[in-house]
Amino acid sequence: MTMERTILHLDLNTFFVSVERLHEPRLIGLPVLIGADSDRGVVASCSYEARAFGVRSAMPMRMAKQLCPEAIIIRGDSGAYLKKSDEVTDVIREHMPMFEKSSVDEFYVDLTGTDRFHGSWKLANELRQRIAHETGLPNSIGLSINKTVSKVATGEAKHSKGALQVPYGTEKPFLAPMPIERIPGVGDKTAHLLRSMGVSKIHALQEVPIDLMQRILGEHGPVLWRKANGIDNSPVIAWHERKNISTERTFERDTIDVVKLRGMLTAMAESLAFQLRKGAKLTSCVAVKIRYADMNTHTRQLRIGYTACDHIILPVVHDLFRALYDRRQRIRLIGVRFSHMVGGGHQMDAFTDTEEAMALYQAMDRIRKRFGDRTVMRAAGMDAQSIGRMDNPFDGQAPVLLANRRS
Repeated sequence: MTMERTILHLDLNTFFVSVERLHEPRLIGLPVLIGADSDRGVVASCSYEARAFGVRSAMPMRMAKQLCPEAIIIRGDSGAYLKKSDEVTDVIREHMPMFEKSSVDEFYVDLTGTDRFHGSWKLANELRQRIAHETGLPNSIGLSINKTVSKVATGEAKHSKGALQVPYGTEKPFLAPMPIERIPGVGDKTAHLLRSMGVSKIHALQEVPIDLMQRILGEHGPVLWRKANGIDNSPVIAWHERKNISTERTFERDTIDVVKLRGMLTAMAESLAFQLRKGAKLTSCVAVKIRYADMNTHTRQLRIGYTACDHIILPVVHDLFRALYDRRQRIRLIGVRFSHMVGGGHQMDAFTDTEEAMALYQAMDRIRKRFGDRTVMRAAGMDAQSIGRMDNPFDGQAPVLLANRRS
């Protein structure tokens, strides 16, 4: 006899907003938007109070401000969000047999077989309460036979008690009355196509012949049909440490100011290198990305020896930029990515490293850990704040300037 699966889905409610409220309790109960307050900015996250005005994630910030003029706009701090996400991950890792981290604020846990011992529903609720207690972050859970139904259940739980179980055998009727957009994987284009066919509710999609879905949507059609019918055999994939980190900056105005572009690249690479050292990681591949005003995008990368040191990484970043940059075009976006990461600390190179340099990194990192990622930075990166959307603000602290050091 095959044992029925039991899959838990856990979502951190309005994650970015919740993290900001831990630092600023005065934001509780107020409409809050996370994102860049510029013409090209988008809403990365928003509070439930802002959603009541029609604001949604990924909405242009300009539109969000029109819908909710009294909203408080916060640029955001990616370093703080990653840190809190890691805290939640540690709690889940400590107490759950196997889990998948599908995003910074979303997790799946395979609880199959736990009914024999403690009861999966009891374990799920205990995990939810433990995360709230140990991290201060509100969260919602859904429990069912598979990932799709559990994810939908979590969405429903947010509007009630924060926890919802869908008993085995009730998956199809549970989904039936909901709009088709509730199915994971149904985007705007797919929803528009289905609605043009008169399919607006999941119960209607359940009745569409699967071969017709194949003809209309190709390989994606049968997948959506099965999800609509509560069928999803996708496994919970055991979580592993991320193998790359990256950051991008979109400019409010397309630019050809090379000095400021280089300064921004310095700030971005420096911030990522700090994330490496903080996580006891090393990178062996550096990439730079450029998107021009005509939306053409180009990327170039280079393999290097494993490192987490600015004075090794920064020259590589600037060399890649010089190789990519077309001086005839304005730039809309630039990005930096570190990949091929492994765990470990930096090993000193007798020819390129000095005790002074290593001591400087340690001192800088101690200040950053205490006061924020961008409280200490190279002077070359200071102008980066003025021309692009930055992930890590100064957190109200006066920055300490470090003159550029020749590598």
